[in-house]
Amino acid sequence: MSNGLNLESGLRSGVQALGLSLSDEQVQRLLDYVALIQKWNKVYNLTALRDPADMLTHHLLDSLTAVAPLARHTQGQAIRVLDVGSGGGLPGVVLAICMPELNVTCVDTVAKKAAFVQQVAVSLKLPNLRGLHARVESLVDPYQVICSRAFASLPDFVTWSRSALAEGGVWMAMKGKHPQDEIDALPADVKVFHVEPLTVPGLDVERCMVWMKPQPV
Repeated sequence: MSNGLNLESGLRSGVQALGLSLSDEQVQRLLDYVALIQKWNKVYNLTALRDPADMLTHHLLDSLTAVAPLARHTQGQAIRVLDVGSGGGLPGVVLAICMPELNVTCVDTVAKKAAFVQQVAVSLKLPNLRGLHARVESLVDPYQVICSRAFASLPDFVTWSRSALAEGGVWMAMKGKHPQDEIDALPADVKVFHVEPLTVPGLDVERCMVWMKPQPV
């Protein structure tokens, strides 16, 4: 199937462009993940994208841009990560595949989407991944990193997920262009300590990662 080969070569060149070193097994899991999205998409409506090539750039490679920044932050530590409003598991599933030391929970208010992530965890044999059907505001288990991708405004994101942030934890928000208006609207006790530009291989768009943490007022 040429489609599969194109997808794999596209993924491998994207991984290389991002400077990531993934095993063949990890690459295969990422491809299997895309196949699962396609299979379940008709029933679960996980993404508006139908074309595998679009899924590769807009979903997989876009989510893979988070791996290196997160790895720099965690320094190989086994930490708990909460992916908020992750839908079909982006970037949470990608992080769980690429960083097996992490314990990743993908939370979504849509039961079908949380169930899909559970399905992915079983199918791809990812013991470090789980899907959770809940409102993020209701979570009180502590997570060292809370991330989101195209989920909500920064003020809403930090306010809703605050009760789940561990002592000394951080927020990591994947955004489009530099969201200055949202940064300006953050609560006084939340501080942005780093904004880094992200480049998605094969996609000519502005992306950035906004790192935030609570600060005493």
